[in-house]
Amino acid sequence: MAKNENIEQIFIIDELTNSIRNTISGDSFQTEVSTLKKRDLKTVTKKNGWNFNWRIEYNDLTKEVYKLTIVNNPDIIQGLLSISIEDDYVFMNLLESAPFNIGKNKLYEGVAGNLVAFACKVSFQKGYEGFVAFTAKTNLIEHYEKTLGAIHFKNGRMIIPTESAERLVELYFKI
Repeated sequence: MAKNENIEQIFIIDELTNSIRNTISGDSFQTEVSTLKKRDLKTVTKKNGWNFNWRIEYNDLTKEVYKLTIVNNPDIIQGLLSISIEDDYVFMNLLESAPFNIGKNKLYEGVAGNLVAFACKVSFQKGYEGFVAFTAKTNLIEHYEKTLGAIHFKNGRMIIPTESAERLVELYFKI
C-alpha cells in the first residue's frame, strides 16, 4: 500500500470513557497501548474476523502500529491503530476495534476513542500541539465532528485540533 493512499476511516465512537467498559457488566477496565509485536500478527487476521490486513501496516516502515489491551491482560487485543508521524501532525492511517468489540453485541465500548486519544497524546509528545489528521468515510464526517470535535477540512480529511485533542487525552490519560 502506497504511503499516500488514504484509507477512509469507518470506526465508530460508541462512547468516550476513561478506559474501556464491559457492555454486559458495566465494569470499566484500565487499558494500555503498546507497540504491536510480530507474534501478535497471527491473531489479527481476516480469518479471525479482522477487516484489514495488519501485516501490511506492520511491515510498512513509515508507520507505527499499536495495540490496545486491558492492563494485566496483554494477550487479548481490543483494538489496533496505525499512525504516521508527519512534519507537524500525526496521521491516523487505520484504526480498527477487535471483531468482538464491533456491532450491537460488542463486548467493550470505548475502544476507538481510546486509540484516537492515544494518537493525540503522541502528537503532543512530538510537539505538534495535539494535531491529528485522518480521512473519513463521507457518511461519518458529522459523527467525527460531534464525538471527537474534529473539523472537516476537505475531501473527507478530518483534523483534530488542539482543544479537542486536549479533551481526549485528559479523559483517557489524565495528563
